[in-house]
Formats: sequence, structure tokens, C-alpha cells
Amino acid sequence: MVAAGAKTILIVPSDTKAIVPALRKAREKGVLIIALDTAPDPMDAADALFATDNYEAGVLIGQYAKTALGDKRPVIVTLDGVPGVSVATQRHNGFMRGFGLNAPDAKAAQLGTDPAIACAADSFFDQTKGQTAMENCLQKSPDVNLVYTVNEPAAAGAFNALKKAGKDKGVTIVSIDGGCDAMKNLSSGMIIATSQQYPIKMGAMGVEAGVEYAKTGKKPSGYTNTGVTLITSKPLNGVASKDVKTGTDLCWGKK
Repeated sequence: MVAAGAKTILIVPSDTKAIVPALRKAREKGVLIIALDTAPDPMDAADALFATDNYEAGVLIGQYAKTALGDKRPVIVTLDGVPGVSVATQRHNGFMRGFGLNAPDAKAAQLGTDPAIACAADSFFDQTKGQTAMENCLQKSPDVNLVYTVNEPAAAGAFNALKKAGKDKGVTIVSIDGGCDAMKNLSSGMIIATSQQYPIKMGAMGVEAGVEYAKTGKKPSGYTNTGVTLITSKPLNGVASKDVKTGTDLCWGKK
């Protein structure tokens, strides 16, 4: 891209460390680097980041889950993402904080642990792998009553595993992401709530910043929070949320 004359590159890093040398070389040549959704590690390898506050997203869904569970003793399964990916770590640890567990802070690089989390497994953001992970966790913790998942494909996998085991009616599933498929899963009762992020907004803001740089030379810098909203089919007293219709109006992906 640099050789072709690109002035701005928007990137969603899948490996947050390995890409850093290439980003730095591009910036040395005057290319504006904007990260979307996921920060490189270190974050200053890019000029700017437009992304969800993933820790906040976790906190919101954790608060909802705590209220939804009520006085029941929590037996929690977490289906996380890919080991070492900051998005998954921040969502997991934010969920713990929102639920009231002893959680790491937003800058921590490791997943938090707590006795209430009976099983934690990686879903790799994938439905099939999420189902396998949930099946394994059910072997370890058959009395699970709450499942947190890093995204809705993992939640769908968890639901399939629970249904197969005849446990889908007694377990609450909460998630993060808020794509249009998630809104369908909320309507069907597969999941009860999700923290909705806005990747279309991230991309639009990145393009606008790139155009501004091309026209004026002005570069964006630092982190811009693109927002998150709790969407649920079952609103609870004391927990701020929006309904599924609102989530559907704002969701990304095929409606």
C-alpha cells in the first residue's frame, strides 16, 4: 500500500504485536495509520484509534448479568476470544468488574480469575469452537447458571451446547458485539442481553479522518471512543438499556 502511494491506511490488527514494525515503517514515510476496533501493541504504533471501550462494554453486560441473576449463587462460564488479544481480555475483565468480582483493571494483559468463574475457555470468536468449549465446560461445571461470551457467535455455540444437554432453559447467556444476527438471537431468547458496539461508525470516522489528512495535512491522534449501548429483550430496574428495536436500527451486518 505504501509503495502504491497510500496516504492513509486503516487497519484492524489481528496480531497486535507482529504488525507494529510495518506500521512504524509506514508512518516514517508519512502515511497516516488509523487502527479500528483493536489497538496495536503498543497503541502508539498507530496515529489514532477509533474503537469501542471494550472494558466498558464488559462492565455494562456484567452489571446486567448480576442484576438478572439476583440472589442465586453465581456459577459462571466465560467463553473468551483468542489468547492475548486485547479486545477479549478487556471484555472479560470488564464483565468481572461489572459483576462485582475482583477484576483486573482495563490495562491488564491477563484474564482475571475468580471462584465464581467455574470454567473459562477460548471460543476464538467462533460458533463451532464456542459450542465445543461450552460442551467441555459443562463436563466440568454442569450446574452453570450464567454464561458470558466474548461475542454472539460464541453465544450461539454455547446455546446449542446447552440445548443439546437439556439445560438451555435454566442458564442465562449474555454477550458483547451487537450485530444484526445478535438482535435476532435476542428476539428468540437465545441470549438475554448484549453490549452493542458500532464498527460502521469506526470505519466512517477513519475514512473521514483520512480525507481530512489528504486535504489539509491534519492528523487525528490518540483514542476516540465510538460508544457502546446495552441492548436487551428483558429490561431490568436500575440497569440502563435500550430495546431490541433500537438495537436493530443501529446494528451492523445483514438485517
